Amino acid sequence: MNNNVICWFEIYVKDINRAKKFYSDVLATTFSDMEAPGDAPQEMKMACFNTADPTDQNSVSGALIEMPGTKEGDGACVNTIVYFPCRDCSVEESRVEKAGGKVVNPKMSIGEHGFCSICIDTEGNSFGLYSMQ
Repeated sequence: MNNNVICWFEIYVKDINRAKKFYSDVLATTFSDMEAPGDAPQEMKMACFNTADPTDQNSVSGALIEMPGTKEGDGACVNTIVYFPCRDCSVEESRVEKAGGKVVNPKMSIGEHGFCSICIDTEGNSFGLYSMQ
């Protein structure tokens, strides 16, 4: 199991090509376009930050996401979701509402990549729970 506190992040963007250029220029990194997982909208576009070793379970990576209906940044709001690794995200998900948060998207399949839940904490921040089972 991944021992990092965070295992994945998503940055929601208005224009994925403009965002890829920005992060490439600033961070001197490259991206790999990805297919949208599971039941994601067809219009969803994803570009994964390339890591030195994508098979390294102890690395943290993420993606730029362009998708209709999401709240992209305007400089005044937080628009990034971090994912916390779990053995089975439904276990942690079951604790969210008892702790004062809200489950926005219950455990859902993301295909070969496993499962995730999207939740909101007591401060209004979105976060994800991620597991392979």
